[in-house]
Amino acid sequence: MDKKNLDEFYIILVEPKYAGNVGAVARCMMNFDFNNLYLVNPCNINKECLSRAMHANSIIEKAEIFHSFANAIKTMDYLVATSSIEYKTDKKQLRNSILIEDFTKKIFEIEGKIGLVFGREDYGLYNEEIALCDIMLKIPSSNEYLSLNLSHAVAIVLYSLFIKINYIPKEIRSIGSVEKEKLYSFFSNLLDEINYPNHKKDNTKILFKRVMGRAMPSKWEYHTLMGVFSRILGKIKMQKKQKY
Repeated sequence: MDKKNLDEFYIILVEPKYAGNVGAVARCMMNFDFNNLYLVNPCNINKECLSRAMHANSIIEKAEIFHSFANAIKTMDYLVATSSIEYKTDKKQLRNSILIEDFTKKIFEIEGKIGLVFGREDYGLYNEEIALCDIMLKIPSSNEYLSLNLSHAVAIVLYSLFIKINYIPKEIRSIGSVEKEKLYSFFSNLLDEINYPNHKKDNTKILFKRVMGRAMPSKWEYHTLMGVFSRILGKIKMQKKQKY
Protein backbone atom coordinates (compact mmCIF):
# COMPACT_ATOMS: atom_id res chain seq x y z
CA MET A 1 0.00 0.00 0.00
CA ASP A 2 1.38 3.42 -0.94
CA LYS A 3 1.94 5.58 2.11
CA LYS A 4 -0.17 8.71 1.95
CA ASN A 5 1.21 11.72 3.82
CA LEU A 6 -0.88 12.44 6.92
CA ASP A 7 -0.38 16.15 6.22
CA GLU A 8 -2.93 15.72 3.44
CA PHE A 9 -5.67 15.11 6.02
CA TYR A 10 -7.58 18.02 7.54
CA ILE A 11 -9.73 17.71 10.65
CA ILE A 12 -12.72 20.02 10.26
CA LEU A 13 -14.81 20.74 13.37
CA VAL A 14 -18.14 22.35 12.53
CA GLU A 15 -19.38 24.76 15.21
CA PRO A 16 -17.84 23.00 18.23
CA LYS A 17 -19.64 24.18 21.35
CA TYR A 18 -17.15 23.33 24.09
CA ALA A 19 -13.59 24.61 24.27
CA GLY A 20 -12.48 21.53 26.18
CA ASN A 21 -13.47 19.31 23.29
CA VAL A 22 -11.47 21.40 20.84
CA GLY A 23 -8.42 21.07 23.08
CA ALA A 24 -8.93 17.31 23.43
CA VAL A 25 -9.19 16.98 19.64
CA ALA A 26 -5.89 18.83 19.24
CA ARG A 27 -4.28 16.44 21.71
CA CYS A 28 -5.59 13.44 19.74
CA MET A 29 -4.25 14.95 16.55
CA MET A 30 -0.76 15.25 18.00
CA ASN A 31 -0.98 11.68 19.36
CA PHE A 32 -1.49 10.38 15.84
CA ASP A 33 0.66 12.80 13.77
CA PHE A 34 -2.12 14.95 12.30
CA ASN A 35 -1.45 18.68 12.09
CA ASN A 36 -4.21 20.46 10.18
CA LEU A 37 -7.18 21.72 12.18
CA TYR A 38 -10.01 23.76 10.65
CA LEU A 39 -12.65 25.32 12.93
CA VAL A 40 -16.00 26.52 11.58
CA ASN A 41 -17.66 29.14 13.84
CA PRO A 42 -16.05 27.68 16.96
CA CYS A 43 -16.71 28.51 20.58
CA ASN A 44 -14.31 30.80 22.41
CA ILE A 45 -10.84 29.27 22.41
CA ASN A 46 -10.04 29.83 26.08
CA LYS A 47 -7.74 28.52 28.81
CA GLU A 48 -9.76 25.32 29.15
CA CYS A 49 -9.08 24.54 25.50
CA LEU A 50 -5.34 25.04 25.91
CA SER A 51 -5.35 23.06 29.16
CA ARG A 52 -7.06 20.07 27.52
CA ALA A 53 -4.71 20.29 24.53
CA MET A 54 -1.73 19.74 26.88
CA HIS A 55 1.37 19.72 24.64
CA ALA A 56 -0.65 20.18 21.46
CA ASN A 57 -1.13 23.95 21.89
CA SER A 58 0.75 24.51 18.64
CA ILE A 59 -2.10 22.84 16.75
CA ILE A 60 -4.61 25.19 18.38
CA GLU A 61 -2.45 28.22 17.65
CA LYS A 62 -2.14 27.48 13.94
CA ALA A 63 -5.74 26.25 13.49
CA GLU A 64 -7.60 28.08 10.71
CA ILE A 65 -10.99 29.59 11.58
CA PHE A 66 -13.81 29.94 9.04
CA HIS A 67 -17.16 31.66 9.27
CA SER A 68 -18.92 29.13 7.04
CA PHE A 69 -18.65 25.46 6.19
CA ALA A 70 -18.54 26.29 2.49
CA ASN A 71 -15.42 28.41 2.94
CA ALA A 72 -13.72 25.77 5.06
CA ILE A 73 -14.04 23.10 2.38
CA LYS A 74 -13.18 25.19 -0.68
CA THR A 75 -9.70 23.74 -1.08
CA MET A 76 -10.63 20.15 -0.16
CA ASP A 77 -10.48 17.46 -2.84
CA TYR A 78 -12.42 14.82 -0.91
CA LEU A 79 -14.74 15.19 2.08
CA VAL A 80 -15.63 12.58 4.68
CA ALA A 81 -18.65 13.29 6.89
CA THR A 82 -19.17 11.58 10.24
CA SER A 83 -22.53 10.97 11.88
CA SER A 84 -24.14 8.75 14.52
CA ILE A 85 -27.45 8.81 12.62
CA GLU A 86 -27.96 6.18 9.93
CA TYR A 87 -30.85 4.93 7.85
CA LYS A 88 -31.10 1.21 7.17
CA THR A 89 -32.93 1.52 3.84
CA ASP A 90 -31.91 2.90 0.46
CA LYS A 91 -34.69 5.49 0.63
CA LYS A 92 -32.40 7.88 2.52
CA GLN A 93 -29.21 7.73 0.48
CA LEU A 94 -27.85 10.86 2.13
CA ARG A 95 -27.11 9.10 5.39
CA ASN A 96 -26.06 5.72 4.04
CA SER A 97 -22.66 5.21 5.60
CA ILE A 98 -19.58 3.01 5.40
CA LEU A 99 -17.78 1.40 8.31
CA ILE A 100 -14.44 2.74 9.41
CA GLU A 101 -12.70 -0.55 8.51
CA ASP A 102 -13.81 -0.24 4.87
CA PHE A 103 -12.96 3.45 4.85
CA THR A 104 -9.32 2.95 5.85
CA LYS A 105 -8.84 0.34 3.11
CA LYS A 106 -9.70 2.79 0.32
CA ILE A 107 -8.99 6.32 1.53
CA PHE A 108 -5.25 6.12 0.85
CA GLU A 109 -5.98 5.72 -2.85
CA ILE A 110 -7.50 9.21 -2.94
CA GLU A 111 -5.20 12.00 -4.13
CA GLY A 112 -5.26 15.54 -2.80
CA LYS A 113 -6.53 17.14 0.40
CA ILE A 114 -8.94 15.05 2.46
CA GLY A 115 -11.27 16.72 4.94
CA LEU A 116 -12.52 14.70 7.91
CA VAL A 117 -15.67 16.52 8.98
CA PHE A 118 -17.06 16.30 12.52
CA GLY A 119 -20.31 17.98 13.54
CA ARG A 120 -21.73 19.75 16.55
CA GLU A 121 -21.76 17.99 19.92
CA ASP A 122 -25.53 18.31 20.29
CA TYR A 123 -26.72 17.83 16.73
CA GLY A 124 -23.91 16.65 14.51
CA LEU A 125 -23.91 17.71 10.86
CA TYR A 126 -26.88 19.19 9.03
CA ASN A 127 -28.15 17.35 5.95
CA GLU A 128 -26.97 20.15 3.66
CA GLU A 129 -23.45 19.80 5.08
CA ILE A 130 -23.48 16.03 4.61
CA ALA A 131 -24.69 16.56 1.04
CA LEU A 132 -21.49 18.48 0.29
CA CYS A 133 -19.36 15.52 1.39
CA ASP A 134 -18.31 12.57 -0.75
CA ILE A 135 -19.00 9.81 1.79
CA MET A 136 -20.31 9.41 5.30
CA LEU A 137 -18.36 7.45 7.87
CA LYS A 138 -19.94 5.50 10.72
CA ILE A 139 -18.25 4.36 13.91
CA PRO A 140 -20.29 1.42 15.25
CA SER A 141 -21.55 1.97 18.80
CA SER A 142 -24.24 0.64 21.13
CA ASN A 143 -27.88 1.14 20.14
CA GLU A 144 -28.44 2.17 23.74
CA TYR A 145 -26.26 5.25 23.25
CA LEU A 146 -25.14 5.92 19.68
CA SER A 147 -23.54 9.34 20.04
CA LEU A 148 -19.83 9.52 20.85
CA ASN A 149 -18.09 12.44 22.48
CA LEU A 150 -16.53 14.65 19.79
CA SER A 151 -12.94 14.07 20.81
CA HIS A 152 -13.55 10.32 21.20
CA ALA A 153 -14.94 10.08 17.67
CA VAL A 154 -11.97 12.01 16.29
CA ALA A 155 -9.55 9.78 18.23
CA ILE A 156 -11.03 6.58 16.80
CA VAL A 157 -10.88 7.82 13.21
CA LEU A 158 -7.34 9.19 13.51
CA TYR A 159 -6.11 6.06 15.28
CA SER A 160 -7.53 3.88 12.48
CA LEU A 161 -5.73 5.95 9.85
CA PHE A 162 -2.50 6.11 11.85
CA ILE A 163 -2.38 2.34 12.26
CA LYS A 164 -3.13 1.74 8.60
CA ILE A 165 -0.38 4.00 7.39
CA ASN A 166 2.28 3.25 10.00
CA TYR A 167 1.72 -0.37 10.94
CA ILE A 168 2.02 -2.31 7.72
CA PRO A 169 3.09 -5.83 8.70
CA LYS A 170 6.06 -7.21 6.83
CA GLU A 171 5.28 -10.05 4.49
CA ILE A 172 5.57 -13.30 6.43
CA ARG A 173 6.81 -16.34 4.53
CA SER A 174 4.43 -19.11 5.53
CA ILE A 175 5.24 -22.78 5.12
CA GLY A 176 4.27 -24.77 2.04
CA SER A 177 2.90 -28.26 1.52
CA VAL A 178 6.31 -29.98 1.81
CA GLU A 179 7.02 -28.41 5.20
CA LYS A 180 3.50 -29.15 6.41
CA GLU A 181 3.82 -32.82 5.52
CA LYS A 182 7.16 -33.04 7.35
CA LEU A 183 5.65 -31.36 10.40
CA TYR A 184 2.65 -33.72 10.45
CA SER A 185 4.95 -36.71 9.91
CA PHE A 186 7.11 -35.71 12.88
CA PHE A 187 4.03 -35.30 15.03
CA SER A 188 2.79 -38.73 13.95
CA ASN A 189 6.17 -40.28 14.79
CA LEU A 190 6.06 -38.59 18.18
CA LEU A 191 2.67 -40.17 18.92
CA ASP A 192 4.07 -43.56 17.95
CA GLU A 193 7.15 -43.17 20.14
CA ILE A 194 5.13 -42.27 23.24
CA ASN A 195 2.75 -45.19 22.61
CA TYR A 196 -0.21 -42.90 22.23
CA PRO A 197 -3.47 -44.93 22.22
CA ASN A 198 -4.24 -46.16 18.70
CA HIS A 199 -7.95 -45.39 18.95
CA LYS A 200 -7.12 -41.71 19.62
CA LYS A 201 -4.36 -41.22 17.06
CA ASP A 202 -6.43 -40.26 14.02
CA ASN A 203 -8.47 -37.64 15.86
CA THR A 204 -5.37 -36.23 17.52
CA LYS A 205 -3.59 -35.92 14.17
CA ILE A 206 -6.62 -34.11 12.73
CA LEU A 207 -6.69 -31.80 15.78
CA PHE A 208 -3.00 -30.96 15.33
CA LYS A 209 -3.51 -30.30 11.62
CA ARG A 210 -6.39 -27.93 12.35
CA VAL A 211 -4.42 -26.09 15.02
CA MET A 212 -1.53 -25.60 12.60
CA GLY A 213 -3.96 -24.53 9.90
CA ARG A 214 -5.36 -21.78 12.10
CA ALA A 215 -1.89 -20.75 13.28
CA MET A 216 -0.47 -20.47 9.73
CA PRO A 217 3.12 -20.84 11.03
CA SER A 218 5.93 -18.92 9.38
CA LYS A 219 9.14 -20.52 8.13
CA TRP A 220 10.91 -19.52 11.34
CA GLU A 221 8.12 -20.96 13.51
CA TYR A 222 8.16 -24.17 11.44
CA HIS A 223 11.88 -24.69 11.90
CA THR A 224 11.56 -23.98 15.63
CA LEU A 225 8.80 -26.58 16.01
CA MET A 226 10.73 -29.11 13.96
CA GLY A 227 13.78 -28.54 16.15
CA VAL A 228 11.72 -29.12 19.30
CA PHE A 229 10.06 -32.27 17.92
CA SER A 230 13.41 -33.59 16.70
CA ARG A 231 14.99 -33.21 20.13
CA ILE A 232 11.99 -34.83 21.84
CA LEU A 233 12.10 -37.81 19.48
CA GLY A 234 15.85 -38.11 19.95
CA LYS A 235 15.51 -38.14 23.75
CA ILE A 236 12.73 -40.74 23.66
CA LYS A 237 14.69 -43.06 21.32
CA MET A 238 17.82 -42.71 23.45
CA GLN A 239 15.89 -43.57 26.61
CA LYS A 240 14.45 -46.63 24.88
CA LYS A 241 17.94 -47.82 23.84
CA GLN A 242 19.27 -47.36 27.37
CA LYS A 243 16.29 -49.25 28.77
CA TYR A 244 16.88 -52.25 26.56
